[in-house]
Amino acid sequence: MTGYLCQDIPLNSNQSEPQKSSDLIASLQAEQSARPSKFSTAHKLMAFVCGIFMLGGGGAFAVANMQAGSAEEITQRMVASDVSSLVAGQNLSSLVGQQNFLLYRSERLQANDTAESLLERLGVSDPSASAFLRRNALVNQNLWGRHGRFVTAEVNNNFELERLTVRWVTDDSGKFQRLTVKQSETDDGFEAVLDQGDLTRTSRLAHGVIQSSLFAAADAANLPDPVAIQLAEMFSASVNFHKDLRKGDTFTVVYEALEADGEPLRSGRVLSAEFVNKGKPFQALWFQENEGDKGAYYALDGSNLRRAFLATPLEFSRVSSNFGSRFHPIKKTWRNHNGIDYAATTGTPIRTVGDGVVKESGWSNSYGNVVYIDHGGNKVTVYAHMSRRDVKTGERVSQGQVIGAVGSTGMSTGPHLHFEFRVNGEFKDPQIIARESVAAAPIAKATKQRFDALAEATRMKFEVAPLMMQASAE
Repeated sequence: MTGYLCQDIPLNSNQSEPQKSSDLIASLQAEQSARPSKFSTAHKLMAFVCGIFMLGGGGAFAVANMQAGSAEEITQRMVASDVSSLVAGQNLSSLVGQQNFLLYRSERLQANDTAESLLERLGVSDPSASAFLRRNALVNQNLWGRHGRFVTAEVNNNFELERLTVRWVTDDSGKFQRLTVKQSETDDGFEAVLDQGDLTRTSRLAHGVIQSSLFAAADAANLPDPVAIQLAEMFSASVNFHKDLRKGDTFTVVYEALEADGEPLRSGRVLSAEFVNKGKPFQALWFQENEGDKGAYYALDGSNLRRAFLATPLEFSRVSSNFGSRFHPIKKTWRNHNGIDYAATTGTPIRTVGDGVVKESGWSNSYGNVVYIDHGGNKVTVYAHMSRRDVKTGERVSQGQVIGAVGSTGMSTGPHLHFEFRVNGEFKDPQIIARESVAAAPIAKATKQRFDALAEATRMKFEVAPLMMQASAE
């Protein structure tokens, strides 16, 4: 068994610019060949990546460090050493009853879980614990029916419950809620306590290869769905994720993970990403120009990826009917389809693709619940067949704001969103309009030098990520 430790090693204070990735690889290999080592090629690559990640960091973390003006930059080195096994070849089951130890196991709560089904998945055989979980008020209020909450159990060598901890997030305050059930001297034998703790933000790396779809590749790379959605949104002006994907396309993502007591609860913001489509790389970096700035995504040359219009009014869905001529499903004739239909389940949030004012929010016999938004410049978007409307006529809305939900009202054969883009009263292909829309302002000159340093570190991460993933697999 081999243990690995990332050590903080100060960089040469005379180093005036980030080392090239090829130079770092060469120097690492030279150092390893100069002394005896048990490192494999995979371990060398992993050590190298430790250093690369400390150079840039990405997103808010790196920006904060660079703003602070630290006099000493740090990198990391991987150290390998042999660690003897604690059980020395014994079967774990043979140790039961011989020693006192705790077993830890975590699960996500399922919607139909009961005390018995949850404890069984957690490896607990404890009737008294089951009885307590069934009757305790705090448990009933915060556990059962709360799909997706993170549950950790500590079990002794008799498979009895020592402690059950449930963690979840309810808002953006930076706090998480924690329900703890533990053994006590009470008549019940257990007690339940509800408190809260501080979330910890860490960064994680994922790399994937497209075989069929973005979400299938994201699942294979253990990438959370919200991160995959952000990835598609970031590059939507350059890549049509409904039509342009090809087998062999790749992605690399560095994203925030929100942890509670060292356990991952949910994903956060994408800090940097690369998507290679048909051999062409598209890269992005989240950057704050100043402390009060909410931040935005930029290409590594400093151009802003934000466009005047989003590519789609739904975060990610399937296009069921494109713009152009089609056979009408109700009227059974060939007609021009003046928009795009997005198939999605009833209740899926609909967002406005750009800033504007609600021109009309009402009912139409053909469109059902419909919202018209005036974006200025004789540009109007239409959102039809909604199950509900969340905005009123005359209300000002901002890009990405939820204005309603998918439904099947009016002349509709099933739940979907019919979306139109009109310019001077003429119907236009929404996907073309989104791609050709004007970009927001690029990086300001005052912060360009700081951005370029972060962009260079990000490029290096994109270079080594596939090597690191390959090394981990081996």
